[in-house]
Amino acid sequence: MELKALEPKIIEIVSNTNETVENRLYNICKLLESNINYYNWVGFYFKNGDKEELKLGPYVGEPTDHTIIPFGKGICGQVAVSNENFVVPDVAAQDNYIACSITVKAEIVVPIFVNGENIGQIDIDSNTPDPFTEADERFLEFICKQVSSILK
Repeated sequence: MELKALEPKIIEIVSNTNETVENRLYNICKLLESNINYYNWVGFYFKNGDKEELKLGPYVGEPTDHTIIPFGKGICGQVAVSNENFVVPDVAAQDNYIACSITVKAEIVVPIFVNGENIGQIDIDSNTPDPFTEADERFLEFICKQVSSILK
């Protein structure tokens, strides 16, 4: 499915104030995982209070042991420090990578900013080698911007 075609659905999910923020985030994960064939694990991580670590939020995909990730560790932990998107075409080539599943071949992580502060991120694992393009980055930035509006 064309990524842009999902944007109105994202807006619809985000603006549904009858749902909790948690449910809306989960619905975004569900939408992405079920409509984009190379998005095999979709989840959110958020800064854990004042700690220098991320805590797993809503997600769809294989269960993960990585419910807490220290800043700087793995792809997610690096994005928490760099404040920049991180696209990994081949996870096997990354030294600082936390393997969630042996089936994962690639990963993309895009930070979520609220009032200029990096408060979390969307994390996507793919079982397809090198599937992510600039279109994925722009699409996920769009999602993060929408999500930030309900996290204020």
